[in-house]
Amino acid sequence: MRILFIGDIVGRPGRELVRRGLAALVDYHRVDFVIANAENAAAGFGITREIGEQLLEYGVDVMTSGNHIWDKKEALDYIGIEPRLLRPANYPRGVPGNGSYLARTRQGTSIGVVNAMGRVFMANIDDPFTVVPREVDALQARTRIIFVDFHAEATSEKVAMGWHLDGRVTAVVGTHTHVQTADDRILPKGTAYLTDVGMTGPHDSIIGVEIDAALGRFLTALPARFETATGNPRLNAVIVEADEQTGKATDIERLSYSSQEIDELANVRSV
Repeated sequence: MRILFIGDIVGRPGRELVRRGLAALVDYHRVDFVIANAENAAAGFGITREIGEQLLEYGVDVMTSGNHIWDKKEALDYIGIEPRLLRPANYPRGVPGNGSYLARTRQGTSIGVVNAMGRVFMANIDDPFTVVPREVDALQARTRIIFVDFHAEATSEKVAMGWHLDGRVTAVVGTHTHVQTADDRILPKGTAYLTDVGMTGPHDSIIGVEIDAALGRFLTALPARFETATGNPRLNAVIVEADEQTGKATDIERLSYSSQEIDELANVRSV
């Protein structure tokens, strides 16, 4: 099985890349299942029902999230009726939505997706190192393929989660920092790992935000209104190939496509 995970989709530039290129990427890379982090899809902060439904129509099978999941008020209702939109599993009991989902590919193969959030430099919610194994245990009775999106700030915390779950899940990939790392590997017990998948959105920016406003905050420490940038949109993603019998990863490949490269792929597909 080949699983495509798309790094944090940021605003309209990120959504446009997915709209124009996802079908071509699926064909070109022979992808069986698509996961995308969508917590920044609505103008860079949060998600709306309309945008979530659009992403599903474009071909995303499951949407993960993180600390910005509640930035749009309507997400509180939407996440209750759309099980394919996940929030971190380690939010406290009683929070709307779910942190894991059991899906099926178009070929009928089951796959579990788990979403969790780190606590270092983030909100002090429940312990992900305790919660995630419980979610994994619940899924393992129904599938061998389990994919984890760990939304966290600190590299050390992400690496620790990779080792914590090595051999228990197919893949652990990090999101949140919007900068793709180059440490893709398969850990000794068969879990694919990448510290951060990166960002699908405007890369001539400060992690998706217009440069002047974000830089101004560093220079002056004064509040500033953040707007989603538009320049140099790129699609960052990762493909994990997994053995369906064992659930272990057999390959991991980082992807980084410019807007022009996305259009070229789409044009080849349409010929």
